[in-house]
Amino acid sequence: MEAFNWGLIAPILVIQGILIIVAMIDLIRTDYTNGPKWLWVLIIIFVSTLGPILYFVLGRRQR
Repeated sequence: MEAFNWGLIAPILVIQGILIIVAMIDLIRTDYTNGPKWLWVLIIIFVSTLGPILYFVLGRRQR
């Protein structure tokens, strides 16, 4: 097995981690979402990089 090129993979992992953390903090702080919060937690955590992006685009309810 060849060694991974961490110079390419590390920035993607860092961006994904930051997106997950920011989305979770926003989800905890907000009172209203489009759909149940427990479902958004699962989407944010398990849908990789797209989960947090979907939350910010579709999940946040504009008041």
